[in-house]
Amino acid sequence: MNTNNLQLSQVVETGSYKKLLAEVRRIFLFHYSDKAYKKVQKAASLTRELFEGDFEGYKACNTEYHDLKHTMDALLASMRLIDGYNLEETPLPEPLALNLLIAALFHDTGDIQESGDDEGTGAKFTKNHVERSILFLENHHKQFGISRSSITVISQIIQCTGLSVDLESIPFAGREDRIAGYILGTADLLGQMSDRTYLEKLVFLYNEFREAGIMGFDTEFDILRKTLEFYKLTKNRFSSNLMNIFQYARHHFRERFQSDRNLYIEAIDRHMDYLKTILEDDTTNFRHKLKRMNLNEIKADLHH
Repeated sequence: MNTNNLQLSQVVETGSYKKLLAEVRRIFLFHYSDKAYKKVQKAASLTRELFEGDFEGYKACNTEYHDLKHTMDALLASMRLIDGYNLEETPLPEPLALNLLIAALFHDTGDIQESGDDEGTGAKFTKNHVERSILFLENHHKQFGISRSSITVISQIIQCTGLSVDLESIPFAGREDRIAGYILGTADLLGQMSDRTYLEKLVFLYNEFREAGIMGFDTEFDILRKTLEFYKLTKNRFSSNLMNIFQYARHHFRERFQSDRNLYIEAIDRHMDYLKTILEDDTTNFRHKLKRMNLNEIKADLHH
């Protein structure tokens, strides 16, 4: 593999649940025990069952942006950031790393509808999905092999994915717990925005926002137009609120792939550069310029 030209999408096939989880295990075992990893594997398996509709009491995931792939991308990004952090700093203790990875798996479970809920989709929970994810954790921690004593820190780590949450107000027990929370808050954003189909999936995000009643997005084109500003805010969030945790990804790629670059940021920057060309070209509908998914099979937004 030519590491000079290495791109994030070439490192592991993130569309494959098995290959992504194998990569998480490979990295985990550089620092922690296989016994601890088996708890991650169990939680991942049950999370997959939940999203696929095989978890008693719940429907399958029907939010196309916040889907199982997004959850797994956040899991892998969390593992890579843990690795980069451990390479440069005093390593996170095994129980905390384990709780962080479980939090990554749980962080969007609040988007899943219960079996008797036949109104709309899970997107209607967008505004309060963090609280619902924590409630799911409280209700089902035993099935996932999570001790009651871990619920508080896992819940606090999940809170760090809420964009409207005042991160400094979360009462973490100590600095390491806060680092763990900020790792997930960072990984959640890195994972989704670096996805090679991120720009295409913004159409799905628009549909979720519309059902949730989030104002300011009247058309699909609006969400593309506002994504550039969102990235500016995201970079500020990385530096001002999340302690520059994103930089640890570079240490991971340098050590494990001999590529001294932050492949996440490079992937996102490429998306943003292409998005600019789309926004500057009004000769054809933007859907014709997004070719990594077949958007023609997705119902078009009639407002644009």
